[in-house]
Amino acid sequence: MSLPSPAEAKGLTSTQWLICVIASIGFAFDIYELLMLPLILRPALLELTGFQPGTPEFQMWVGRLFYIPAFAGGFFGLLGGYLTDRLGRRRVLTWSILLYAFSAFAAGYSTNIWMLLFLRCTTFIGVCIEFVAAVAWLAELFPNPHQRENVLGYTQAFSSIGGLLVAIAFELSSTYGSTWFSIVVPGFMAGLGGIAPENQHAAWRYTLMSGLLPAIPLILIRPFLPESPAWEQKRIAGTLRRPSIAELFSPQLRKTTIVTALMFACSYGAAFGAIQQLPQIVPGLADVKATVAAEIEKLELPKDEVAAKKKKMGKTREIEGKVASQYTKMQEIGGLLGRFLLAVLAVRIASRRNLLRVFQVPGLLLMPAIFALFLAVENRTFFVINLDWILLGKLPVTTMSLGVLIAGLFTVAQFSFWGNYLPQVYPVHLRGTGESFAANIGGRMLGTSFAWVTATIAGLDITPGGSAPMKFAYTAAGVALFVYVCGVTLSFFLPEPVPGADAE
Repeated sequence: MSLPSPAEAKGLTSTQWLICVIASIGFAFDIYELLMLPLILRPALLELTGFQPGTPEFQMWVGRLFYIPAFAGGFFGLLGGYLTDRLGRRRVLTWSILLYAFSAFAAGYSTNIWMLLFLRCTTFIGVCIEFVAAVAWLAELFPNPHQRENVLGYTQAFSSIGGLLVAIAFELSSTYGSTWFSIVVPGFMAGLGGIAPENQHAAWRYTLMSGLLPAIPLILIRPFLPESPAWEQKRIAGTLRRPSIAELFSPQLRKTTIVTALMFACSYGAAFGAIQQLPQIVPGLADVKATVAAEIEKLELPKDEVAAKKKKMGKTREIEGKVASQYTKMQEIGGLLGRFLLAVLAVRIASRRNLLRVFQVPGLLLMPAIFALFLAVENRTFFVINLDWILLGKLPVTTMSLGVLIAGLFTVAQFSFWGNYLPQVYPVHLRGTGESFAANIGGRMLGTSFAWVTATIAGLDITPGGSAPMKFAYTAAGVALFVYVCGVTLSFFLPEPVPGADAE
């Protein structure tokens, strides 16, 4: 496969630039919604269940909140992909944004763990549908191969901006939630006894509520943008074939469907089974425990033992949450670098297998070592980057944060790869359905299940490590090794796109 040179591609029109801007916002806030969970999971579970980290009950709910929404997103996301092929890309995009935005906002008012679980499911469903519709839409609005590779590569890079933004939102909520923010839990909820007054300004609630904000520009602008011309022309001419899930397993497409679904699962497995477990690992760092102990010493504690315990727990959550958000920022900076690197290499490396291996092979070697050594090696601080002027705050460059950045770079870049690759291997009438099977059945349902695998194994008595954070670190290392070995092995069976195969 060869790509045309930049000289062969015409410049973008003003409408196309607007499309790229809107697509970038959409990709950014897809990830914004998804990456809320690792940040809010620990404090939300402590408040809504009362279970303590490391207990079987706590680990069970960690697995449930990671996997059940992903399962729901995968199942209904596949249906969304089918509807994208039947009803059009733009219409499905708009409704999916409305679904995930309002679901995230409502989740901030959760009065029990089941309500949070249900609303995380509907949020995940919206995100899963939006991603597939957006990729198909962009691929067909930019038929020139060189432009398509660039547009898909660089717009998807903004997904990592979404990860940075949610880390900022969580940190701001942790710092100013009870003083600056004016959102108040409705009185009828407080009257039901579901939310205690001291929990109404919890950082995790404000972080979830912030998910409504990105939907505003998307809802206002996207309905006025053009439908995919390739899809619309075929629909008007009456030549648009009906999509079929069964056709994905026809002799021509069977290998592509199975291999891409399994490889997408490996990419998600590395992210959710290892990287997204960082908030569970952070409390075990020696410097974090020392900071918590020092800050608690400074507290003026009430005489009442129960009240004193609550105050200590609140301070502990605040410190651990801030550190987790710092490492999430480093992870997303690494992911941003990886996505931009892939966008640059996508138009320079013809073989899609070789392009993917640029990220797979280093990840295979480094990911297990990074997680296995997180808590075993001293978390040395090299220097601190002050980025207050762009709201990133102070980012400590430490042994751990450098490892997190590297892990993000090689793993997150693979998600952009699939956004570039999948539109090239399915025809117009089957594009949304095919992308959805790989991304949602493979990635969301199979891949994210590794979060449940990690949480379950980390909760076993036989798992080495002693403390809950150490068990999570060792388990994440093992999961990362497994999925990377599988991913590299499967790459030898990945079909190279055939020119013209993506047309009817």
